[in-house]
Amino acid sequence: MKPKPLTDAELDHLSAVLARFGDKRSMNLEQLDGFLAALICGPELVPPSKYLPKIWGNRTVFEDASSAQEFLSLIMRHWNAIADTLNSGEVYLPLLLEDESGIAHGNDWASGFLRGMEFGKEDWTLLLDDEDHGGSLVAIFALANEHNPDPKMRPYKDPISTELRETLIVSAAAGMMRIYQYFKAQRFLSNDPLGNMPDFLRTMPKIGRNDPCPCGSGKKFKQCCGKTTLH
Repeated sequence: MKPKPLTDAELDHLSAVLARFGDKRSMNLEQLDGFLAALICGPELVPPSKYLPKIWGNRTVFEDASSAQEFLSLIMRHWNAIADTLNSGEVYLPLLLEDESGIAHGNDWASGFLRGMEFGKEDWTLLLDDEDHGGSLVAIFALANEHNPDPKMRPYKDPISTELRETLIVSAAAGMMRIYQYFKAQRFLSNDPLGNMPDFLRTMPKIGRNDPCPCGSGKKFKQCCGKTTLH
């Protein structure tokens, strides 16, 4: 069955939950989209137990197990929607937030993508050094470093024009597709020698306090995410 993308209302709800985390390392919706895209495109399947703490930082706010389950289910559905688009050979359009003037800058999405590249750094470095394919990351790095505190890291001396920004965003989306294809064989071999590539995550079941935590840690929910997310 084709994954069902999140509705606007569900995206707004997910954004509101992310905003409640309130940690300096937690992500907004745009950063989350870029982060998940990098994980899906990358060289290895990263388990939720490793990447979820990167999403919510050091502070999480869930009222109960049901709220935590809903959050995880939304994350998984969004993951599957991205994976389905890339797996079908289509270009995935980044989910970008607009400012007060209605302009989508793309900086947060690109920074989220770079945070996803923290997993499997050696393999990402090989891509960067690849003369034929390394260019797939150029637009992503340009957007991520547009306002870098270190002027030497900024890609342009002058402000990015509207036309150039649109070009960079389109190039970042196209680059994501190329990256997905670049690492596809590696994911195929490293994650499942039988050939069942787990690009897609299973539907989230109902979580009981004594059930295994869905993050994949092997612990009971009440001793893992249920312990750190409930108050």
